[in-house]
Amino acid sequence: MKPYNTEQTKKEEVREMFDRIAPTYDMLNHTLSLNIDRLWRRRVVRLVRRFAPRRILDVATGTGDLAIAMARRIRGTQVLGVDLSEGMLDIARRKVAEAGLDGRVVLDTGDAERLFVSDSAVDVATVAFGVRNFGDLDAGLRDIARTLREGGRIVILEFSTPRNPLARAFYGFWNRRVLPRVGGMVSRDRKAYEYLPESIGEFPAPERFLEMMSRAGFRNCKARSQSFGIAHIYVGEK
Repeated sequence: MKPYNTEQTKKEEVREMFDRIAPTYDMLNHTLSLNIDRLWRRRVVRLVRRFAPRRILDVATGTGDLAIAMARRIRGTQVLGVDLSEGMLDIARRKVAEAGLDGRVVLDTGDAERLFVSDSAVDVATVAFGVRNFGDLDAGLRDIARTLREGGRIVILEFSTPRNPLARAFYGFWNRRVLPRVGGMVSRDRKAYEYLPESIGEFPAPERFLEMMSRAGFRNCKARSQSFGIAHIYVGEK
């Protein structure tokens, strides 16, 4: 599925969508998730820190929240954040500068399916709430695997549909009724905040996504449910 259903490719529409909503993205993201997204990112950082990485690639880095958190909390690491949207990257660059992390976090325009990173160049690759927006999910996973050294890890944080009936009912109400109205009103792009929750329903179930990770070249793939299955943290080893 695509945000605007025009003749553009999904990748082109996703870039346009995030450029449009970039100014209000952080505020809406934290508010509409009731700040649970911050908790999930902290868990990702703690997990990545266990691998003691020196070089991290953060794909679909957006406004840089995860890249900044990893640079702050993992001593000696260098983070390269890439994203399709220059609008999101502009905000990320300001946040990096304000945090005094210019020397630790580098941000650049990048396509997950054709990363400009050399083979076996990074220790850990991360993606937070970005894989469901890939134009070609299989191609994106394969190219991320290419950039990892042997034994390197991929850590993905992504929304999912809860299996618990009560959690699924609440989640469905929030995504169908609240998020499009509030997100659309604040960002002035209702279609973006209709697409974002709908894309969660289109994303593969955890078991299916683990199979895709395995096909892309990862082993020991595992999924960790977060907050009654509202999100999952996926981990794999090259």
